[in-house]
Amino acid sequence: MSETKLVAVDLAKRVYQVAAFDEHGKVLYNRKYSAAKFALQVHQLEPTIVAMEACATSHHWGRRLQALGHEVRLVPAQHAKAFRRVHKSDGHDVISIAEAARRPNIHFVPVKTIMQQDLQVLGRVREQLMSTRTGVINQIRGLAGEYGVSFGKQRSTLMAELPVALEDADNGLTPVARAALGEQLEQIRYLDERLKGLARQQHELAKQDPAYERLLSIPGIGPTIAPALLASMGHAQHLQSARGCAAWAGLVPKQHGTGGRVRLGHITKNGQRSLRVLMIHGARSVVRWAHRHEHGQSQWIQQVIARAGKNKAVVALANKMMRIVWAVLRHGESFQMSKAFRPQPVPAG
Repeated sequence: MSETKLVAVDLAKRVYQVAAFDEHGKVLYNRKYSAAKFALQVHQLEPTIVAMEACATSHHWGRRLQALGHEVRLVPAQHAKAFRRVHKSDGHDVISIAEAARRPNIHFVPVKTIMQQDLQVLGRVREQLMSTRTGVINQIRGLAGEYGVSFGKQRSTLMAELPVALEDADNGLTPVARAALGEQLEQIRYLDERLKGLARQQHELAKQDPAYERLLSIPGIGPTIAPALLASMGHAQHLQSARGCAAWAGLVPKQHGTGGRVRLGHITKNGQRSLRVLMIHGARSVVRWAHRHEHGQSQWIQQVIARAGKNKAVVALANKMMRIVWAVLRHGESFQMSKAFRPQPVPAG
């Protein structure tokens, strides 16, 4: 009987499609299992390669399978889809996962640790609460505007002006509107407290990893971005170069080459959008105050601004920051300005 060399699993909510392959790529079986039966099946399986699509529950099963001695390969969904040659079904999907897992140049998703999973949970909840708070603020502005009451642009300004407007008997707000807007104000205050609590949790959890303090040494990376980096990329063990790290985050330009001509376009925006947004915000905060400093980073930023403008300088710095993050995580060293930034001398005249 042929020995199993690869097991591919198509995870779903209740039914798992499992296919086993021998050393020649021949299908030994392709059948469905419930979650409970699949758990029994993997305990009976000799240590081998197990491939799954990177999706919900894949990291959970990845950790369990690694504990049993299996080599886990989490295939990005776009790569698994590319190898599906016929119409979609569970049986065909699991074959495409196996095809992708056997390819030598596929970058697999590393299995997250429990700490990474916890940091990701806190980050996702934070994103949802911030989105909810923004929605409530926008609703307040729209509803109050119908009564001729407006507020300043900043959230802090609205939080200061709204209580005053609720107490002002001479504006156009009716008793019903005052009560409704007052409840919305309390909801924002509640969300603010939740967000502060999440920030404290993220800090306490992330500081258990020595890499957290090293990440905080990088200008533009603070207690919000550093936990997101640890949750998304761990210690960058799956990224082989600094440029690859920037490309993984979608912060390198698109390339279009034909006939020996290569054109560069906008950034690719590959990878995790929320992490890229955080890196852009961090870079923007550094660029904003660059003119007040004389160190190598500020000189480099000023040169990029002079050559390409402030917006492109922000993206260029975000790209540079991702490269620095890779070096800090892979080499276990804190940020050093003299190594990271060597601005070119400004040409005379």
